[in-house]
Amino acid sequence: MPDPVTLAIPAFVALVLAEMLVARAKDRRRYCPRDTLTSLMLGLGSTVAGLVAGGMVFAIAGWVWQFRLFDIGWGWVWFVIAFVLDDLAYYAFHRSAHRVRWFWASHVIHHSSQHYNLSTALRQSWTSFFSLNFLFRLPLFLIGFPPAMVFFVAGVNLVYQFWIHTETIGRMPRWFEAVMNTPSHHRVHHATNPRYLDTNYAGVFILWDRWFGTFTPERDDERPRYGIVKDLGSFNIVWAATHEWVGIARDLRGAPDWRARLNYMIRPPGWSHDGSRDTSETIKARWNARQSEGERPWKKPTSSSSAQDRAGAPSQAG
Repeated sequence: MPDPVTLAIPAFVALVLAEMLVARAKDRRRYCPRDTLTSLMLGLGSTVAGLVAGGMVFAIAGWVWQFRLFDIGWGWVWFVIAFVLDDLAYYAFHRSAHRVRWFWASHVIHHSSQHYNLSTALRQSWTSFFSLNFLFRLPLFLIGFPPAMVFFVAGVNLVYQFWIHTETIGRMPRWFEAVMNTPSHHRVHHATNPRYLDTNYAGVFILWDRWFGTFTPERDDERPRYGIVKDLGSFNIVWAATHEWVGIARDLRGAPDWRARLNYMIRPPGWSHDGSRDTSETIKARWNARQSEGERPWKKPTSSSSAQDRAGAPSQAG
């Protein structure tokens, strides 16, 4: 089947250019030329990495599909069901990508921009195959959905997510905000404000967050601050794509024992064996304590280790 993402690339480029023109007229701060170029180059690198690993992922999917529980046909109803279940699988992946450092190491690239615009949507991982992100869709093949169908609806899912990476659109109609992921909901997800950390993981349907208790609405009195807890401070695309893997390697080398080494890979970003770093839980706890004491609003931390680099703290993205 055709790849929806490849077909949508001309529209992506056209919309980025259109948003840049709007930003030029209304708010030049929404776009930084070097940041935008970095996003575009990271997107290109992700496309190349996807082409290299795509054959292996499809082969794994085909092998798993041999053991399917049901023979599912190609009727349009099955496409709809596959789309909904794939979005649930995406929610599970996305939540894990902010809660498990191994998955975060490849996802952090999507959250590394301090700007939030359509070019940010193109800032994608180079190491998704290495971090085993494809595991979250394997249950769909075991159920019996043909691999080509699953990859098609997954592509449609990614195309949908492109337009929600913008500050140009405020809020959609209330009924739409209640069911679907929107720019307002996804701005919260990309924010580093303690109030917003580790929320709104949805791809298409915000219902997953509402049902599983991870939804937080955007507030008019608290504008999202974007990026990761310790910003990269560099537009080097190789460092942007690999810095968290480097952080993991350093922590594994310095860990006191094998249990700590394992935890540096499977615990939330920011975890450390001596408790010297912050996770999203500790950041939120301090912020909540200050709020209850009536102290001044939170300011972004100025120090952290590379192991702590995460959207909003470990979990955040795209």
